[in-house]
Amino acid sequence: MDSEMQGEVATLGGGCFWCTEAVFNSIEGVLKVESGCSGGRPEDATYGRVSSGRTGHAEVVQVTFDPKVITFREILEIFFATHDPTTLNRQGADVGPQYRSVVFYHDDAQRRITEGVIEELNGEKILKTPIVTQVEAYEAFHRAEEGHIDYYERNRGQPYCRMVIDPKILKLRERFRDRLKAVS
Repeated sequence: MDSEMQGEVATLGGGCFWCTEAVFNSIEGVLKVESGCSGGRPEDATYGRVSSGRTGHAEVVQVTFDPKVITFREILEIFFATHDPTTLNRQGADVGPQYRSVVFYHDDAQRRITEGVIEELNGEKILKTPIVTQVEAYEAFHRAEEGHIDYYERNRGQPYCRMVIDPKILKLRERFRDRLKAVS
């Protein structure tokens, strides 16, 4: 990455951060993806505490992307297509407010775009029930402990990866083939 090229940042919670990280690591124009948490107090930003569901934090990824290659709107389209934004505090078997669907917007433009995409998706009635994704102002990001970084890449054989993440990656490849990074 060019030292002058900082990129734009999106902070997204779509359930387990291992899943969301794996999705965005595959996308062309994404410069960096980090798993962590947002929404709660800094002193509660450990995996053990966040897992309790009592900290206010959501598991999130912070996606740094090149807006000349992929827009924030396109990031959101992938986000909404690769998790269930219609379930409150739940993604499959992962239950609790730490797994909520949330966009932490970094500026007013991101807030407007997010609200617009949600309104469009709800209007199209593609999903069986309305989107419940929260749209909250970004305050801070707390990077996850090392054992959670690039989890999918390091643990593809794990049952959780095979049963939960692999189907998301398959869906991503089918629906967003033109947005995927070239395999080297």
